[in-house]
Amino acid sequence: MERGEVLVRLNRFISMCGVASRRKADKLIKEGKVKVNGITIKEMGYRVDPQKDVVEVEGRVIKAPRYRYVILNKPCCYLSSLAEGKDGKKSIKELIKNIPERVYPAGRLDYNAEGLLVLTNDGELANRIMHPRYKLKKTYLVWVEGRVNPKTLKEMAKGAHLEDGFARPDKVRIVKMQKDSTLLEVVFHEGRKHIVKRFMAKFGHKVKALKRTAIGPIKLGKLPPGKWRDLTAEELSLLRRALGLESKHGMAL
Repeated sequence: MERGEVLVRLNRFISMCGVASRRKADKLIKEGKVKVNGITIKEMGYRVDPQKDVVEVEGRVIKAPRYRYVILNKPCCYLSSLAEGKDGKKSIKELIKNIPERVYPAGRLDYNAEGLLVLTNDGELANRIMHPRYKLKKTYLVWVEGRVNPKTLKEMAKGAHLEDGFARPDKVRIVKMQKDSTLLEVVFHEGRKHIVKRFMAKFGHKVKALKRTAIGPIKLGKLPPGKWRDLTAEELSLLRRALGLESKHGMAL
């Protein structure tokens, strides 16, 4: 049978469709309860093309959900939540009303922060974006009070102990300085709450403004504040590869 470039392990496909966990899917396959294009499959690791192959589990045809992958430039003073805002605060829910799928933010930004959010209904991809195990780097532009001197910059690069453990940026550099403030580019691969603000405070520099400009290979670019767009196929492929969900040849892992 002819196959497209994007193949998915059969057990993962069954899990994606909400039929069973991967472990339970393996059991169903071993028991001969799964067919692909009318043929019973008992091979562990068998791959299917979600767009072409017909998969049956215990006699019922299953189909993958339609996934949506969106980036949003969150403005300052919006909650990174789909809940209704409280105390007069606005939520990003207001900015994505015209997206028919129910997408969720894969990670958050503080109320006063702005910049890149990835929203999706693909739970596995969202979990990998947020989990520090996959070391997906998040890039921030940070205005801090005071002038960061070279000695402090070197100390920042070595990391610091915060109340919830040691934190060390993957990268930190000075972009520019003003009379009483400094613009830094900071990269972290973990998303602990307020990690950038708490890290800067450790060195005596209060954050004045924070903007996330990239999540892994996905860049905010020139997307205006409050606007969203779908990821391109190339961006999605790069993101999936960075998260270990796709090989260099576009094959699902």
